[in-house]
Amino acid sequence: MKKILSAILVVCMILSLALSVVSCSTSKTITKENIKIGLITLHDDSSTYDKNFIESMKRALQDLGIKEEQLVLSTSIEETSQCYDTAKQMVKDGCDVIFADSFGHEAFLLQAAQEFPKVKFCHATGTMAHTAKLDNFSNAFAAIYEGRYLAGIAAGMKLKEMIDSGKITAEQAIVGYVGAYTYAEVMSGYTSFFLGVRSVVPSATMKVRFTGSWYDTDTEYSAAKALIETDKCVLISQHADSYGAPNACEEAKVPNISYNGSTESQGPNTYIVSSKIDWAPYFKYMINCTIEGKVIDKDWTGTIDTGSVVLLDLSKNAAAGTQEAIDSAKAALKAGTLHVFDTSKFTVGGQTLTTYKADVDTDDKYTPDTEAIKDGYFHESEYRSAPYFNIKIDGISIIGDEKY
Repeated sequence: MKKILSAILVVCMILSLALSVVSCSTSKTITKENIKIGLITLHDDSSTYDKNFIESMKRALQDLGIKEEQLVLSTSIEETSQCYDTAKQMVKDGCDVIFADSFGHEAFLLQAAQEFPKVKFCHATGTMAHTAKLDNFSNAFAAIYEGRYLAGIAAGMKLKEMIDSGKITAEQAIVGYVGAYTYAEVMSGYTSFFLGVRSVVPSATMKVRFTGSWYDTDTEYSAAKALIETDKCVLISQHADSYGAPNACEEAKVPNISYNGSTESQGPNTYIVSSKIDWAPYFKYMINCTIEGKVIDKDWTGTIDTGSVVLLDLSKNAAAGTQEAIDSAKAALKAGTLHVFDTSKFTVGGQTLTTYKADVDTDDKYTPDTEAIKDGYFHESEYRSAPYFNIKIDGISIIGDEKY
C-alpha cells in the first residue's frame, strides 16, 4: 500500500510540474490585437461624469487602433462588493487591465488586485495606491482645479458683464454651487472655481449646497433652484453629475457653468462653458504600459500639458473678452507664474495661511500628515493625484446640512 501511495504521489508531482510548464509556455503575450480592457462605471452615460469616461475610453481605443469589441464595459456598478464581483468576472473574461471610475469603488478594486496579481487594476480619484504599493494597482487623477479656475474666470467675466450693464451690483455677485459631498475633491473644485471668479470680480461671494449623492437629478435641480430663489445666486456651477442644475438654470434664465461635458443642449440660453478631465491620455498610457509589460505609475496626475485638463469651447452666452482672459491665465498656469491656491489670494478667518498639514497618506481617521503650503501656495495634487485641499476659505458659505 505504501508503494502504491508513493507511486501516486510521484505521478501527482510530475503532473503538477507538467501543468506548470504548460502554463508558463502558454502564458498570454499581450498585444494590441488581443488585449482586453475592463471599464467599470458608477452610472451609465446618462451621467455626465460616467459618460466622460466612456467616451474618453472609446477615443483612446480608436487612437491606438484597438477594436471596441476588446472593451468589456460594465455600467451602473455600485460602490459595494458588486464592484469586486464585477472585477472578478472581468478577470475570468480575460481582461488584462481593469479601470473603475468612482471613489467608492477603490476598496473593492484593491481587493481584486490583491487576489489577481497578474492583472492590472487602475482607479480614478483614489488615495490608496501609493501606500498599498502593489505593482498591479494604480490611482490616477488630473489637476482639474486648474480647469475649474479657468471656468471660474469665465464665470467672473459674465458677472462683470452683468455688473457693468447694471443688471446686478458688485455686492450682488453671488455664485451658487451644487456639490455632491464635502470630500476634498469637491471642496478643491469649488474653491478653485471661486478663486477664478474672484480674480475678475473681487467682491464675489459663493454659497454651496450639498446633495449627498453624485447623481440625483431631482435633488440637484432642487438645490440649484434654492440657490437661485432663496440664496439670491445669480450664476450657478456644480460638482454633481446630472442635468438637474443646468435645467434649473435654464428655467430661471441664470448663467450656468457645467462640469464633465457640455450641457448646452439642456441650457442653450444659459450654458457658458464646462471644464472636464479628458481621460483619453491616461487610458492610452495605461493600455500601452499593459502591452509593454511596464508597471503603471502608482499615482498619475494629468495636466494641461498632457491634454488631461480641458476647458470646452465657450458658448454664445459667454461675455466679450472671456477667451482672451482664459488664454492669458492658462499661459501663466503653464509657465508656473500663476498658482491657483496662492495663499495671498484668500484668507481663513481673516488670516493668511502660512502652513497647513494635509491628509495625503490617508488612514481611517484622515490624519493630517504632509505640509502642503510652501513657496506661497498650496501644492494641490503634487504629493498625491487625488485632491486633498479641504480648507474652508473666507467668502464661501455652506448652506444647509454639512453631514455629507
